[in-house]
Amino acid sequence: MRVSHRLAASALVAAILVPAVMLLSPTRFGLARAEAAALVAMAPEPAPAGVAASSDTAVFAGGCFWGVEAVFEHLEGVSSAVSGYAGGSAAAASYDQVSSGSTGHAEAVQVVYDPGKISYDQLLQIFFTVAHDPTQLNRQGPDHGTQYRSAVFYRGPAQRQATERYIAKLGKAGHYREAIVTEVTPLQAFHLAEGYHQDYLVRHPNQPYIVINDAPKLEHLRRQFPALYREPGRS
Repeated sequence: MRVSHRLAASALVAAILVPAVMLLSPTRFGLARAEAAALVAMAPEPAPAGVAASSDTAVFAGGCFWGVEAVFEHLEGVSSAVSGYAGGSAAAASYDQVSSGSTGHAEAVQVVYDPGKISYDQLLQIFFTVAHDPTQLNRQGPDHGTQYRSAVFYRGPAQRQATERYIAKLGKAGHYREAIVTEVTPLQAFHLAEGYHQDYLVRHPNQPYIVINDAPKLEHLRRQFPALYREPGRS
């Protein structure tokens, strides 16, 4: 969905539905939406122990990159999370091109993190249980199209194996009602998105799309993973 359409649709939904539903409270409304697909809570993945400080990169796609980026920006051990495009065959990507659905790219987020502070398995847990719903095929919430697909773009065999192992773990635990449809594929390239997409939630916290679709993810993260949650800018 193009930005103008995304914002217009969210504003209409907000004007019609949100005031009545949120009488319960904004937090309860948001958490109910964020956790609706899950059946079984998962214990937090263990923090890394005895791992030297370093820097590594992970790339995830889970619908509109605004909210996914914001979730990872709120994690201890993550030094940066930026929005962009991955998974397409074209040598370059722009928002207009990707929004057409013709390039094969997905809206994605590149996460730079310290494995000595947060493990790849912990990132996977946040991605699969907080940042998006991995049971939605070629869509996420109000956004439809292959550019909004669920995907992990691995950078090597270790990330691929860890991702496949975690998906199997979720399936065995019966965490979701429906099957996980996340694409697990090698990263070929990551194209940085336009500047106006970066830190979108931070700059537009009251925008209806953010309030309805993304702010509840941060509340879910804060409640379910307090040891990992931090405010951006705080080390």
